[in-house]
Amino acid sequence: MANDVTTAVGAVDGAALEGSVGAHDMTMLGLFMQADTIVKIVMLMLIFASVWCWSIIITKRSRLNALNKRADRFEDAFWSGEPLDKLYERVKSRSGDPLLSTFTAGMEEWQTGVASGIPSSVSLRASLKQRVERAMGLAINREMQLLERGMTFLASVGSTAPFIGLFGTVWGIMNSFSAIAATKDTSLAVVAPGIAEALFATALGLVAAIPAVIAFNVFSTNLNRYGDRLDAFTTEFIAILSRHLDQNDSSHKSMTTSATTDQAA
Repeated sequence: MANDVTTAVGAVDGAALEGSVGAHDMTMLGLFMQADTIVKIVMLMLIFASVWCWSIIITKRSRLNALNKRADRFEDAFWSGEPLDKLYERVKSRSGDPLLSTFTAGMEEWQTGVASGIPSSVSLRASLKQRVERAMGLAINREMQLLERGMTFLASVGSTAPFIGLFGTVWGIMNSFSAIAATKDTSLAVVAPGIAEALFATALGLVAAIPAVIAFNVFSTNLNRYGDRLDAFTTEFIAILSRHLDQNDSSHKSMTTSATTDQAA
């Protein structure tokens, strides 16, 4: 008789445990819907951060790929031997490309400086080169600031999302212990749902942080390379202008010498 009673009680307890566990939906949607309000807010914040990070990643990746392809085409045209004045007239109306903006800024400053003729004195020629280089440098700074938009958000998500998820985890575990205290039952049926919700918040934090960190590192490297490309183009452009000024100065000196010789004769 005693054995029958024990067996019946065990069966009832097993059925109750099975029903309690089955009452909780352990899918991702179920864990979200059954979570505490604070944990839900944490999850929503992490989901929003993850979606926004991916939108930045996709947009910036396509943007950088397009800019590098355009830069390749422009540099081919730049070194093809086409006169810079004609190239400037052809591309000055185009916008949205950092390399073209840099070239346009330099050409505009150059044309302004030589509007009344190429300076004859060494100091004026040096001043003209400095103004052209400064104009191109300012254009590079403006364009790089535009390209770096979104990088701060990626860095912030990468550094804070795990801790935000950890906050949700701690809050969920606190709720689990509160359930234990209220029911005076330490079975998995009582603590498992709260712990699962807490760990789900941690997982969401990692899902948001890992791509953000990887993307930030990759884009930082790519942006630095593109910035170096713009700086190198500026240096090459200034070198071309310097050669042009030197050739003009040599021609001017030759003409002066010839005129002096003719007068002496």
